[in-house]
Amino acid sequence: MSKYLTRQTILEANDIQTEEVNVPEWGGSVLVKAMTGTERDAFEASIIDSSGKSPKMKFENARAKLLVKTIVDEDLKNVFSVADIQSLGAKSAAALERVYNVASRLSKISPEDIEDLTKNSSTIQEDTSISN
Repeated sequence: MSKYLTRQTILEANDIQTEEVNVPEWGGSVLVKAMTGTERDAFEASIIDSSGKSPKMKFENARAKLLVKTIVDEDLKNVFSVADIQSLGAKSAAALERVYNVASRLSKISPEDIEDLTKNSSTIQEDTSISN
């Protein structure tokens, strides 16, 4: 028997954690899930503006963008879509922050990770421009 995981074992692993979060401002609880790798990449791409010479963070509705990808129903289907970002962003900052904290913890997104994104984007942009 191999001491390493197989492709099948990894792909079949149920590794997406969930957590219920009480949101009194909204009158109940929501179910929050960790993002998949693909969802996290899309989230990170949505909060980085790499159009200039040096990448910058786009903080506008960053919390709502994360919650759109992480608030789910009992079947783990997203409750919100990208079209809901503006409306969700208009909700209570306290409520958004409470859910955002859980979503970022489950998805292992720290303030340092966000800061590193702009640094890494700058390096990647420089590397790609040199090779073109």
